[in-house]
Amino acid sequence: MSSHNNAETAGATASPGTARSRTGSPVARFFQATELDTRLLGMIGALIVLWIGFDIASGGVFLTPRNLWNLSVQTSSIAVMSTGMVLVIVTRNIDLSVGSVLGFVGMIMGVTQAIELPQYLGYEHPATWAIALAVGVVLGGAIGMLHGYVIAYLGVPAFIVTLGGLLAWRGAAWWVTSGRTVAPMDGNFKLMGGGVDGAVGATASWIIGIVACLAIIALLRYGRTQRQRFNFPLRPVWAELTLGAIGCAVVLGAVTVANSYPWPRRIAERYAEANGIPIPDGGLFISHGLAVPVLVALGVGVVMTFVATRTKFGRYVFAIGGNPEAAELAGINTRRITMFVFMVMGMLCAIGSAISTARLNAATNAQGTLDELYVIAATVIGGTSLAGGVGTIAGAMLGAVVMQSLQSGMVLMGIDSPLQNIVVGIVLVIAVWVDTMYRKRT
Repeated sequence: MSSHNNAETAGATASPGTARSRTGSPVARFFQATELDTRLLGMIGALIVLWIGFDIASGGVFLTPRNLWNLSVQTSSIAVMSTGMVLVIVTRNIDLSVGSVLGFVGMIMGVTQAIELPQYLGYEHPATWAIALAVGVVLGGAIGMLHGYVIAYLGVPAFIVTLGGLLAWRGAAWWVTSGRTVAPMDGNFKLMGGGVDGAVGATASWIIGIVACLAIIALLRYGRTQRQRFNFPLRPVWAELTLGAIGCAVVLGAVTVANSYPWPRRIAERYAEANGIPIPDGGLFISHGLAVPVLVALGVGVVMTFVATRTKFGRYVFAIGGNPEAAELAGINTRRITMFVFMVMGMLCAIGSAISTARLNAATNAQGTLDELYVIAATVIGGTSLAGGVGTIAGAMLGAVVMQSLQSGMVLMGIDSPLQNIVVGIVLVIAVWVDTMYRKRT
């Protein structure tokens, strides 16, 4: 009798899902079964169209391994900061100071490793890069906490506070060195900027790719186990296999592209001579592999996704964005959470600054100029609503790729910088308009 009742219950539970899967077009059933974010897929589709268009317009240059590798490195700094901007905008705030904070923190890190530490540790000390990075992250967090305190506890609007920060920290960056550029950076620190030395090579890239694929499979398996544990509806097995196959294909495809970009010929020859490696007639092919700044950005993306979706702090952030009054009545310390959100934003500015400074091999006063606009644009294009309460880390990072693709493609086409800014502005307005229309429909 008990088995008969369980069977009836299982049938009753499964029948709605079965009925749903048999309705609609095949495409609709596919999206329903895989539970893919259609907005994210739409952005990926738009990115593919953009890449193909730029590749045709540039005579096949845009989609070469070299350009895609450089594109990924150039995107890293903006992508890192966009993950923090998601939390800021989700809480119905804005941060206009990220570019200036990046420039100021970069200048402090530059002075630390090029002027201050060598007096005590000498040049190229193994600990120099770590100390400089730690100083930058602590300083960035302190600046962000200061902004957050003024916003949350003193009641000054975020727009005004961060607009003041935009001006103040840009001036502070100039004041630190009286306008002088600080260079060069520590050798180990420069690895965070990419280049020949700032890449992990072919073998390590394949290892990272395989580990990432195993992680994707493990996460899918864990998610299915958790659904079974709490009696949630399960995705069809074919949908799980499809998601795993797509994820692994993207990872291994990215590794293949990175490994297809070789070292410059002269650098490869010098390396071969120094290590006694014979040079074949066709030249020596040494792969760059995945760039260190790209790995840093991906690591930040994974951590921030976990923070936003799996921690109490992340749930509080989205609760505040959805309804601040209800969140406060529910016992959430909204002011403290807001201050911490800006502190996290400041720390991520420091990481983005480290990538930018290492890539330039210098700390300059112009560093980070207009980055706040690119970060905000990437976040909004990635699906984060300016009304608050809605946003994803993955979407923001994809938005950063879209923004950098636009800039890189226009450079390859020889479009002047003023016109590039016009295009970026138009794209941002269109993205906000699309978000508004989407919210009205839902």
